[in-house]
Amino acid sequence: MYRVVPGRRRLLFRLISTFLALFLLGNVKAQLCNGSLGDPVVNITFGDGSGNNTGYTPTNAYTYTTSQCPNDGFYTITRSSSGCFSGSWHTVTADHTGNGAFMLVNASYAPGDFFITTVSNLCPNTTYEFAAWLLNILNRSGIKPNITFSIETAAGVVLQQFSTGDIPETFSPTWKQYGFFFTTPANNPEIVLRMRNNAPGGSGNDIGLDDITFRPCSSVLITSAIQGNSTDTVNICDDVTNTYTLNGSVSSGYVSPVYNWQVSTDSATTWTDIAGATTLTYLRTPTPAGAYWYRLSVTEKSSAGIPACRIVSNYVVINVHAKPLVNAGGKRVMIMGHGIMLNGVVKGENPVYYWDPPDYLSDSKITTPIATPVADQKYTLYAVSPYGCYNQDTASVKVIAGIFVPNAFTPNNDGKNDSWRIPYLDPVLGAEVNVFNRFGQRVYHAEGATVDWDGTFKGLPQAPGAYVFNIHFKNDYPDIKGTILLIR
Repeated sequence: MYRVVPGRRRLLFRLISTFLALFLLGNVKAQLCNGSLGDPVVNITFGDGSGNNTGYTPTNAYTYTTSQCPNDGFYTITRSSSGCFSGSWHTVTADHTGNGAFMLVNASYAPGDFFITTVSNLCPNTTYEFAAWLLNILNRSGIKPNITFSIETAAGVVLQQFSTGDIPETFSPTWKQYGFFFTTPANNPEIVLRMRNNAPGGSGNDIGLDDITFRPCSSVLITSAIQGNSTDTVNICDDVTNTYTLNGSVSSGYVSPVYNWQVSTDSATTWTDIAGATTLTYLRTPTPAGAYWYRLSVTEKSSAGIPACRIVSNYVVINVHAKPLVNAGGKRVMIMGHGIMLNGVVKGENPVYYWDPPDYLSDSKITTPIATPVADQKYTLYAVSPYGCYNQDTASVKVIAGIFVPNAFTPNNDGKNDSWRIPYLDPVLGAEVNVFNRFGQRVYHAEGATVDWDGTFKGLPQAPGAYVFNIHFKNDYPDIKGTILLIR
């Protein structure tokens, strides 16, 4: 008998672990699908938990329940499971993608099928990848799930099978993807997907199932690239008018290939065929700001109308970044010796911004500095994003010796001096302006706004005569009081 010494035992354990790992989806893919894949043509996600989705179990084999903790021989469709069986199950708060529901199965005592569904409209004589995500929900030692996936014709002819082996318990809930490849028959019958639990129920053998997919697989390698760029991503600004040429490459294997470039504006969630983009080269013209993902899809001419037959390339990305939004705040009026705040606004993708010139500013690198120039001055607010997208705007500061208040106006609608206005009283000063009639009643009020009194109160014209006004400043500038004459 060969004796395994401790060091060799560890080495043997690693070798066995590596061998078992070859059965995982990624390694099986590498061995069997050495070309390109298409989008999932079947994608069973079990929804968001609002519906039961009860049509996937064999008749009389399992019973649906709304409980998050189904008993032996029961299953549910849920977004979460917590506190089940005195805490012997993991607390699961979401499916494997984190935003939907999953199927939760507590195995029956007798091994057997626990999931069956029929798939149609696949392409004939085509290789497909099957994949599914599984979770051993038990958090302690117990009966381990052991699943056999079987792809069959409606008549029961097995096209391909794959077994997971025992799925071990994990310290925390861990979703793992399993799968394999199979080829559809030439006559393209309906395909039956069958999942069999090889272990008995009882203490353990509790399974989470999610995201079952079928994707076409080709031995042909399809690639796409941005001409003149060493990477698959380009960042540009929305004022760039450059065009970009996208090049596709398809290794030999197609008899009469049909090409179509596709674009996605939601990070590859959905794809749209680009009209007229049906050659290996696509000239991209300027677009508004946004993220644009491109790829090349290929299929045989005989199957061009069947999306399930399409194989696609890797994607390339052109990110069009909007230049920063810059508003310097417009014209400002400053009373000599008192200063004025510049009301700049900058928005965008983390832009760097500054005022120029920095002279007589409290801080040239904030959007609202205090300006104290000694004479009229223009200030430009510049902003540039991390992608080099640039914008600017200019504000002007007029320096005055003081506030001049007109002492009369004639609201007779002749187009001349029809309202009482105070030139250069900048709203940014936040001044409070009140006008009172001879009875002490306030007939006009403005605060932090342009002063413009038309001689009315509550919509009624006021009598001619003298009115008292008061202008109160919130800073250290002294109040201004006086009278104005309303002439009709």
